[in-house]
Amino acid sequence: MEPRPTPGTLLRFGVKLTQDAPVETFHHVWRTADEAGFEHVWVMDHLASLGADDDRPIFDAWAMQAAMAVATSRVRLGCMVSGNSYRHPVMLAKLATTVDHLSGGRLELGIGAGWNEHEHTMYGLDLGSVRTRMDRLEESLQVLRSLFTEPRTTFEGEHYRLTDAVAEPKPVQRPHPPIWVGGSGPRRTLRLVARYADAWNDTSSTPEQVAALGEVLDRHCADVGRDPAQIRRTVQLRLREHAVTALPALVERYAAAGVTEFVVVLSSGEAALRELDDLVGTLGRLRATG
Repeated sequence: MEPRPTPGTLLRFGVKLTQDAPVETFHHVWRTADEAGFEHVWVMDHLASLGADDDRPIFDAWAMQAAMAVATSRVRLGCMVSGNSYRHPVMLAKLATTVDHLSGGRLELGIGAGWNEHEHTMYGLDLGSVRTRMDRLEESLQVLRSLFTEPRTTFEGEHYRLTDAVAEPKPVQRPHPPIWVGGSGPRRTLRLVARYADAWNDTSSTPEQVAALGEVLDRHCADVGRDPAQIRRTVQLRLREHAVTALPALVERYAAAGVTEFVVVLSSGEAALRELDDLVGTLGRLRATG
């Protein structure tokens, strides 16, 4: 399990392409990330594309991660983040273990409660209230950790029930692939991060907000007896909102707030490849920031 880097170490960077691109573009991004020295590479998990037009191309997140595993050799890989409302945790555990084996132990397991109401309505999926989603997520985290580490799992929850359930093989990484929980809710999400996660990912908060939320996370860690330094603090930076040339100054502000890892989200289409070239060119400067 990878601890949060200590102050003074180099920052870590990943790159993420999400939707509205052909498979060939995804392959190019993955290979570039592998060869250029990025620490991780990501996809996202949705069944329909996001934005005003929901009929743009988007591929299955876990099939894509399996492809990433065999198309790369060094870079770590994951989904930022897998929606808990799409899959039973037993299915998610099996998918994650398979990708961890295909990649030789390079999976980063991102998970969140799920949020896209339009998508769930379209497909007849049960999204539930915010409280229900968070309750399901907490149960899933417990189930996943048990399936990854125990010979058999019996679990009696409100949403999931397992009886003497076997999950073999176990992941390559022990005790399990690093678990990233995405979200910024101070009461439930950060409490789940403190109790179950190895990394916290924030998607939209400012550096000042991240610093304040980090203090909340520290308090949750104290409540559950967890060393907060064990939790990697990460953010996503979207290039549709920030120019590549603006990233060094922004990264420095987040680093001052305690963030040590960054996932840079590329735009869609041909713009993604231009952005990736620019990002590769500035990666060394970004990593030394702060």
